[in-house]
Amino acid sequence: MFDQLKEDINIVFERDPAARTKLEVLTTYPGLHALMFHRLNHWLWHANLKFIARFLSFFARWFTGIEIHPGAVIGKRFFIDHGMGVVVGETAVIGDDCTLYHGVTLGGTSWQKGKRHPTLANGVVVGAGAKVLGPIDIGNDARIGSNSVVVRSVPDGATIVGIPGRIANAAVTAPSPEQEALAKKIGFDAYGTAQEVPDPVAVAINGMLEHIHTLDKEMEQICNEIQSLGGKIDGKDASEISSAPIDDGTGTSCKGKQS
Repeated sequence: MFDQLKEDINIVFERDPAARTKLEVLTTYPGLHALMFHRLNHWLWHANLKFIARFLSFFARWFTGIEIHPGAVIGKRFFIDHGMGVVVGETAVIGDDCTLYHGVTLGGTSWQKGKRHPTLANGVVVGAGAKVLGPIDIGNDARIGSNSVVVRSVPDGATIVGIPGRIANAAVTAPSPEQEALAKKIGFDAYGTAQEVPDPVAVAINGMLEHIHTLDKEMEQICNEIQSLGGKIDGKDASEISSAPIDDGTGTSCKGKQS
């Protein structure tokens, strides 16, 4: 038991640069306190002392601001940073070396008994305010971005952002000058998105822009061929999005504005 407590304290120093002394961690870290309560409550739960386990988990929630159901399974070197508002459901399973930040919910989406909460594999990090819901699997070393809502299983090593959660592909190639010019022309500035963790919606639109750029080049070649054969082409430039009227929901329309 003491070896387990020592490991739980040591892991705080690895993941929280604000930690200074073991005494400070032992006395002022609610995530550690909640985990200590849970290890006892989990043992009581499987010893068929379920009322005592639930009562102590209720006290732990009052004392720490963290609610962990005694039935939840938690692996080694688990760390809850800050902790306020964290909720871990009854059938949740958390692997080794996982980290949760404040406001995280590992919740269910059904009132049916049985497995209804998520399973986190090893090395998962869940950002502040994120909601991971339902009997889904989160793969090894996955990252869940702050305030994301995840309702589908996540593969190993993926980074999830947004509502609903989508995989953010960090391997995004830099746009060409032609693509940047086209984006500016139609009033879209997705290329300003940070490349480390880009918005997946912006990435999808960027792909559409690349496709449009290719179609423009092919259309230009077709027009040149038609003109070389004596045909007449009425060339028109693409109008900017800001010139189109936008319904503001009040029955009137206004001109769009570029962001």
